[in-house]
Amino acid sequence: MREYDIKITQPDSGKRLDLFLADFFKKEHVALSRTAIQKLILNGKVSLKGSLITSPHYKVRLTEGLRIEMEDKASSKASPEEIPFDIIYEDEDLAVINKPAGLVVHPAPGNYEHTLVNALLFSFGRLSDINPGRPGIVHRLDKGTSGLLVIARSNLAHLDLARQFAEHSIQRKYVALVKGVMEFDEDIIELPIGRHPRKRKNMSVVFNDKSKYAKTHYRTLKRLRGFSMVELFPFTGRTHQLRVHLAFLGHPILGDDKYGRDNTFIRLALHAQSIGFMHPRRKEFMHFDSELPIEFKEYLKEG
Repeated sequence: MREYDIKITQPDSGKRLDLFLADFFKKEHVALSRTAIQKLILNGKVSLKGSLITSPHYKVRLTEGLRIEMEDKASSKASPEEIPFDIIYEDEDLAVINKPAGLVVHPAPGNYEHTLVNALLFSFGRLSDINPGRPGIVHRLDKGTSGLLVIARSNLAHLDLARQFAEHSIQRKYVALVKGVMEFDEDIIELPIGRHPRKRKNMSVVFNDKSKYAKTHYRTLKRLRGFSMVELFPFTGRTHQLRVHLAFLGHPILGDDKYGRDNTFIRLALHAQSIGFMHPRRKEFMHFDSELPIEFKEYLKEG
């Protein structure tokens, strides 16, 4: 259990409780979303002089003293493992790595071995601990997707990169091989994504109050016999977004056994080819590219 005792000063007097706590935790380098902060309040974890405050809209007042009680987040149970991957760049704050296809990014309950996090702990040792269960992980790729990931080695980098992702300022480009011949040279897919109404482990394009806005720009690079090669530029980062959007268009990604039926490719034919972002400490823009995987090149020759 972690406890915080906070004295309200003049600049913060009159602020809504949830907004005040959001600013407080940001200064403390504790990554909590506004939703998580509101849950703390509603669950009776914030008190004033022994009395619980359960309204996020409560206005804090000068000289008041707040107490917050928080359960410690579970630490990562992952252990270092020597699993090969390519390191494209590294410094004291971050690293850019090339994830191989077939490697799960982070551990989950009951599966704390053979993930990218295990490999990162072996190669780097020190990683950000903003999210102790997923050290260093700011964003993720599906197990079957290969390509570039930026890894946070310091908490400063983690918080700043997370902000850049939230603001959609990080540049990402994927390359995919998709079923069929694409009709347009380029277009924007702007369709909401949510949980599939029947297949609970799947996502789908749905129009209801639980779906989330999703936007993907694509560009057709090649049209071959029965398939196309496309570049994908996700504006948002919804779960399985690229796979769901392309499947909805009738052009599922080759090798996608969840959203498509064409298994002529030996793996999910999706590769995160480039990434660009502002360095959190040096404030200079950095851009990285990776080569197309050999299996893509060989398939394209055959096509």
